[in-house]
Amino acid sequence: MDCFLVIRGIKTLPLRMDRHAENAMAIAKHLEAHPSVDRVFYPEHELCKRQMKNGGGMVSFELKGGVPAGDKFASSTKVLTLAESLGGVESLVETPPSMTHASIPAEVRHAAGLQDGLVRLSVGIEHVEDLIADIDQALKISTLVEA
Repeated sequence: MDCFLVIRGIKTLPLRMDRHAENAMAIAKHLEAHPSVDRVFYPEHELCKRQMKNGGGMVSFELKGGVPAGDKFASSTKVLTLAESLGGVESLVETPPSMTHASIPAEVRHAAGLQDGLVRLSVGIEHVEDLIADIDQALKISTLVEA
């Protein structure tokens, strides 16, 4: 059964990777133009372009408003799922300052370049317009939070 599932998955892997990369690029460009976003990181893009024909599916951004805004954003998404896991076909959102890196003191995180408003997305293969609409509604909610 494991072999069958691997063979079945390999058949659609190129299509899924194309969709991950297309969606991630569209989201990165959309976030770059948003007034609530300080910076956008699409760190895998250049590495992935050397390794495959498209970029990767990971996008991070710094949201104005720090940890409260990031947490509100992540808890307000409806299409993106709040999770620390990465790499599935579904889109995921996490906030490193309050999730994966919460045990690291803020001054240490800041010295390493991890800002309080950092949000990380593992972009899936859902319809990109649904993802962007979900991101926009969560951004709108998160801007109501006082930092």
